[in-house]
Amino acid sequence: MKLSKKIISVLTAVAMMTTLAACGNDGGSAGSKNNAGNGSSSVQSQGSSGGGNKVYHIGICQLREHEALDAATKGFQDALTEKLGEGNVEFDLQNAQGEATNCSTICNGFVTSNVDLIMANATGALQAAVTATNSIPILGTSITNYATALNLSGWEGHTGTNVSGTSDLAPIGQQEDLILEVLPDVKTVGIAYCSSEPNSSYQAGLMKEALDADNIAYKEYTAADSNEIQSVLTTACDECDALYIPTDNTFASSVETIKNVVVPAGIPLFAGEAGICAAGVATLSISYYDIGKLTGEMAYDILVNGKDAGTMDIQTAPNVTKLYNKEICETLNITVPDGYEELKTE
Repeated sequence: MKLSKKIISVLTAVAMMTTLAACGNDGGSAGSKNNAGNGSSSVQSQGSSGGGNKVYHIGICQLREHEALDAATKGFQDALTEKLGEGNVEFDLQNAQGEATNCSTICNGFVTSNVDLIMANATGALQAAVTATNSIPILGTSITNYATALNLSGWEGHTGTNVSGTSDLAPIGQQEDLILEVLPDVKTVGIAYCSSEPNSSYQAGLMKEALDADNIAYKEYTAADSNEIQSVLTTACDECDALYIPTDNTFASSVETIKNVVVPAGIPLFAGEAGICAAGVATLSISYYDIGKLTGEMAYDILVNGKDAGTMDIQTAPNVTKLYNKEICETLNITVPDGYEELKTE
């Protein structure tokens, strides 16, 4: 009888311990469910205010350093940081120093790192990015004409690939009008650009068409690289009474060289963008910061809203501005008509 009581006591104790353990496990499960619920709410809250708690990794390949490209990159970073929120985006900005091989190395590195998106600033950077990947979304900026840059036929405004972006093309017809407005008696316009930049060649072709329509003579001058700019422009100044340089990265990196040739020669230069106009008299300019910002907004649509880059039409700057270089206009005794804003130069 005593033995039976001991057994009963042992069994009773075991039963109580089992019950307590079960209660402890139930409490732990409840706690886990509550934590999961709180975590889910936190993610939803963050997601509604920007890019969620995901950190997006963006590779930026910029062809070279100069004012226009720098402004486009800044606009892109500002827009994407604003829309995703601080801490939700990391930029790997690399400058190729004007070398195509550097662009390829940079873009291949982005692919190896499996970035979420590549921003290619200028034509050489875009071409390298396209060669490096056909799956990672690519957005270009400071590109004049995507069909020309990527050798696309049947152009309909979008690429149909993993590429979209923004164009820096100011209307060439209006640029030609600007030349005639400032120099109504111009006889021969020299068109100078880098022969290795297809977008510059494209703009030169449009300018020739516009000059032909107004029966204005022109001559074409090309430099293979920055080392040839001085000699090419010296010849152009001897043969023409005005010069036009389109948006061209090689020439844009050699503004002082350009200025040291055209100003002493007394030849007015008209530029495709504000950076080159530091050596010229007037330009019809876009804001590179604005097109960079527009590119950042497109990136947000791809990363967060699931847009397909290949179906997104190439965007252009919403506004153009007539600018004149007061210093050079005064040096060359040129008076611009009303409606021009003074170019701010350092």
